[in-house]
Amino acid sequence: MPVGIFLIIVALTALSVLTIERGERAREDAAMARTAGAMSAVLERRASVNASYLRAGAALFSAQGSVDPALFNRFVAELRLDADYQGAEGYGWAPVLRPSEVPAFEADLNRYRIGDVRIRPTLAEQPRDRLVPVRYLQPDTVRNRRALGYDMYSSPIRREAMDRAQRMLRPTASGSVVLAQEGGGSDPGFLIYMPVFSGTGERRTLLGFIYSPFNAPDFLKSASELVDRGNVGIELYDGGAAGGALLGTLEGGDEDGRTVEREVNVANRDMRLVVRAKNDSALSPLSMITMLFGLAVASLLMLVARLLTKQALEDQRSLNWFAEQNSIRNSLTRELNHRVKNTLANVLSIVALTRRRAEDVQSFADGLDGRIRALSATHDLLTQSEWGTTPIASVVAAELAPYAHDEAHTIVSQGPPVELAPNDALSLGLALHELATNASKYGALSCENGCVDIRWELMSEGLARIEWQERGGPSVPEQRKRGFGTDLIEKIVAHELRHPVELIFDPKGVRCTLMVPVRERGDFEIRASRQLPTSR
Repeated sequence: MPVGIFLIIVALTALSVLTIERGERAREDAAMARTAGAMSAVLERRASVNASYLRAGAALFSAQGSVDPALFNRFVAELRLDADYQGAEGYGWAPVLRPSEVPAFEADLNRYRIGDVRIRPTLAEQPRDRLVPVRYLQPDTVRNRRALGYDMYSSPIRREAMDRAQRMLRPTASGSVVLAQEGGGSDPGFLIYMPVFSGTGERRTLLGFIYSPFNAPDFLKSASELVDRGNVGIELYDGGAAGGALLGTLEGGDEDGRTVEREVNVANRDMRLVVRAKNDSALSPLSMITMLFGLAVASLLMLVARLLTKQALEDQRSLNWFAEQNSIRNSLTRELNHRVKNTLANVLSIVALTRRRAEDVQSFADGLDGRIRALSATHDLLTQSEWGTTPIASVVAAELAPYAHDEAHTIVSQGPPVELAPNDALSLGLALHELATNASKYGALSCENGCVDIRWELMSEGLARIEWQERGGPSVPEQRKRGFGTDLIEKIVAHELRHPVELIFDPKGVRCTLMVPVRERGDFEIRASRQLPTSR
């Protein structure tokens, strides 16, 4: 009997220790999962912020048509990063050159330099038809100066990323490379490229690439400073599947320790984050106490085992909930960044064009105020629809509301119910604001008996045609000065809608025809569901 009781107590004690260790393991796994989720979110957020800056720069440079030192330095200065480049080495500009343009580029590159900087590799070393050498790279440090003149298009990995960015018209990260500014170093890194074009449609010409270089270990380390990672190790690999090139490592964890992996999308390129735990074979303090006092508190250990089992189940439910919330947060973050970057690009382009057309500060402020208010009016509509679809009729009513109750003229709007995506509604609102402002100053809305006729129709399931026609206003002169509204509608709005805009200044009245995409709601709607863990 005593032996049987002893064996029963030993068995209960061993079961309790096993349960405790399982709970500790579950908590460690939950902590590792939270660390992996937080790190992947920080990495994607920093890459998304950087991509937004690159898009803004691309919009600004495209509107200017050329990139000189003053414009580039002003763009970097206006970001107000205060030396915090979110883990990046900085921001650079690399124009697209033909071999015949190399001498002029090298002369311009060395104009204010004591040393002699040449494009490398040379055309003699590597004959090629296209070159994309580094022209500017801020901040201006000794390290970054080593990259000036390096032809990034001569590298297959960089070339593949630039070609992909040009095809997709979005910021794109390269694979693992050693940055030119590393000199004789071997730290892996990558670059994010954004193409810059002049013109629109078939006349669009590639001017070059605005880009950001990243030292991968520094990028990983800067992100870890925002996360409480404990004593786990972190590894970042290029490519979503196992076997990709190792980009960076943070000390901690053991080679044979447990791991948690997460897929990370950095500027349209899949990467893999691995969180590795330490392989600690020692029992936890609670297990040691249980073993020492197991013979005396056998009944209490049964209660502890039950409580720890319940805790382990709650930790597992919490782990599943954190994984679901992480997926929702990533989706919302990507959607928010996508919408913010488009608005930011529009605002920057409006500011640049308004400033170029303004004759004094007051006209600049008035023009900018009206256009920002137009964006705000359409934003109000999108907020009311929870950033879902917005009817064309609502956009027309919002932009023409200041003129709708004036009996001196007539406004006619007619068309079938057509719902627009958020970004397309913003672009349409901006165009209607410019047309209405021009009509109130010089056209049909500036005199009595004037009429503005706005009609729309569906050309197909995915395309709507909107026509603006003015009648009864002052005669439109044949010789006129090209204004900001014309540039905005024919360049920015046409670019955002991805369809050319027909703007005709007929003597009888201005006529404008816009083609607006009609997309399915599922292509842009934010979906998020929350399900909190429950205890049973």
